[in-house]
Amino acid sequence: QVRLVESGGGSVQTGGSLKLSCAAPAYIFSNCGMGWYRQVPGKERDVVSTIWQNDTTTYTDSLQGRFTISVDRPGSTLYLEMNNLKTDDTAVYYCSACWRQGSPTYWGQGTQVIVSS
Repeated sequence: QVRLVESGGGSVQTGGSLKLSCAAPAYIFSNCGMGWYRQVPGKERDVVSTIWQNDTTTYTDSLQGRFTISVDRPGSTLYLEMNNLKTDDTAVYYCSACWRQGSPTYWGQGTQVIVSS
């Protein structure tokens, strides 16, 4: 079973920054695209950003410029750097990997981000 482990969530004030990390087995990074999703209670889980084996990245339009996805392949870690955080960014953030039929196959347990004014 593939285990993705997120860390780095927490509470910050608006305008602050956080950097999320996701540790995964090394073979995931060479074989799969990876990404970050987020979810608030009562709503669907939405994609935030993805990064593919050729390092192509995608972002939800509203987040581009504030969020940056990156990967440390030797260290087997995926990152999401979040700057100028807003209260609307409050959510549980999930690491994901290996898309099949349009959805990730593997998920982390999630890490809570709370942004307060």
